Amino acid sequence: MKILFISPRYEGGVGGHAFRVAEKLREHGFDVKLMRVPQIPIKNIKNPSFALFGIAKATLDREKYDVVHAWNVPSALVMKFIKAKKKVLSVHGVYSEQVDALHSATTSSLISATEEKILRLADILTTDSKLVQKIYKEKLGLDFVYLPAPLDVKKFDVIPDVKKIENQVAYVGRDSYEKGIDILKNIEPNIQGKVIYCTNMPWELAMKHLKASSILVIPSRMESLPQTIKEAFFLRIPVVATSVGDIPNVIQNDVTGILVPPNDPKPLLDAVNSLLTQSGKTKKMTSTAYDFIMNNFTWEVLLPKYVELYKKLSN
Repeated sequence: MKILFISPRYEGGVGGHAFRVAEKLREHGFDVKLMRVPQIPIKNIKNPSFALFGIAKATLDREKYDVVHAWNVPSALVMKFIKAKKKVLSVHGVYSEQVDALHSATTSSLISATEEKILRLADILTTDSKLVQKIYKEKLGLDFVYLPAPLDVKKFDVIPDVKKIENQVAYVGRDSYEKGIDILKNIEPNIQGKVIYCTNMPWELAMKHLKASSILVIPSRMESLPQTIKEAFFLRIPVVATSVGDIPNVIQNDVTGILVPPNDPKPLLDAVNSLLTQSGKTKKMTSTAYDFIMNNFTWEVLLPKYVELYKKLSN
């Protein structure tokens, strides 16, 4: 089966997910090609330039595919011009809400008006979020297949043993408004420990810092389900996170982690400082979180669902 993946990049959140899926499908005999498209690296121009250059590249592509899989909404505009028997679109959040939070009112209005039309370009819609699945069903009457992003635990073999840094608090993610990094920076002077920001570094280095830390903090204003929570669960690092997106589906408060309301610095600060002083509580919490991730989010558990999806499409 010939499959084409389309994503603005193949690292980070949804792009990294796409790259990992491609690797695993190839291991199981699928012929997966990644379309790489140049972009203009300027805010508010990056996505439009990706779509324009991608459409031009797709128009010139003479190959025919069994499946083309777009990995976010801008990629769907490129997908439209690819010759394929079936078309799949994956989203990791409600796109119109993301645009509304990050861009101008004009851009937000344009996306809101065209969102449904773009989503309906696909034969199959998937998401890694039960909340996104629910919202799109209620909002637009669209059915999404729930396909979580798996954690490749074998990749942690390259992460060396590290010395724990007492009361180190880790942030792993983009330096952007929706991730709430400004909220963490505002409370940082009152945190009873040192905060390390892993915002623009190779994955291996970020995981080394996370492994040495006492806590992972997710202060996001909006999310789907951050992969870094799963990584922290595997490394047995306690997590304090805001109750947004699909995070409450993996963090059971006081059981697998600590949940706090978004956009509220005081509960976040209190939760971080409290957890830094409760080693007995964190040991039990991280053990439960580790079992949860191993039983629900590894490739061994989830890969059959991906294989089944593509095989059904081919039939």
